[in-house]
Amino acid sequence: MHDPQHQEMVSPDSPHSREGPEVMQAFVASHRPFFVLTAVLLAQLLLLSFQITRNHNVRLIKIWTLAVFDPFERSLKGITDSTTWAWRTYGGLWRAQQENRDLRRELATTRSQLQQVAEYAAESERLRQLLDFKAHSPYQTMAAEIIAFSPGASSNAILIDKGTDYGLTPDLAVITPAGVVGKIVSVFHNSSQVMLITDPSSGVGTMLERSRTQGVLKGAGNNLCQFDYVMNEELVSPGDAVVTSSLDQIYPKGLPVGTVLKVGDGNIYKTIVVRPAAKLDSLETVLVVLRGSTEQEMARH
Repeated sequence: MHDPQHQEMVSPDSPHSREGPEVMQAFVASHRPFFVLTAVLLAQLLLLSFQITRNHNVRLIKIWTLAVFDPFERSLKGITDSTTWAWRTYGGLWRAQQENRDLRRELATTRSQLQQVAEYAAESERLRQLLDFKAHSPYQTMAAEIIAFSPGASSNAILIDKGTDYGLTPDLAVITPAGVVGKIVSVFHNSSQVMLITDPSSGVGTMLERSRTQGVLKGAGNNLCQFDYVMNEELVSPGDAVVTSSLDQIYPKGLPVGTVLKVGDGNIYKTIVVRPAAKLDSLETVLVVLRGSTEQEMARH
């Protein structure tokens, strides 16, 4: 059955289907005079702006254009200036960082060179003292370099770079200008092993320089020695110098051995701790006392 109402609802001529473009066209058609008037006024305004001039013969259109675009121009200029400043600042910081890196390298190189110069100066001073001592020594000596220390925290032996190829033999005294180091215990073709006076098996005939009280210096380890066989009634004080007595027939008489560090009474003999005069833990160059000169020196005494 035909439904007129339904046909009216779906008809393309219904009011709802005419909404949209047709409504807009109807609005423009009904207000056409207003739009035309507005367009004419804008055209007149633009023509007047081209014709009217202000101060210094500047046209009004240019003033308006400047007024419109000036904020954008200022913003763009600000962004450009900020970018330029940031780039220059970054460039300056980068150059400063490069200069700092170069200066640090130069400083490290200079410090290394100064350290080498100081080391050369110290070595020259050690050699000068060694040569001066050798020149004024009453016995013949031979210089030797330290090439190895015995392993362990408390090293009690060293290896020197002279051996049988230089005529060295066991039981030769090894000294420095500062004091006694030890004696040669083993000799090889081009090296020799030296037992330091701090070794427990070492023994050196010594005496107190001030009182001439004699005894035997033995190694106590830990870079220290002990002065044995001194009676309790003998006067011994910390700071007293200990020198060689030559009774062991190895070390010439009167060589500095060490300084008394501690003194205590025992049952019969005093307990005396001696610090070696030579820096046994930092040796670099030593002198070996040759046997012939040692025997002549002991014979004179």
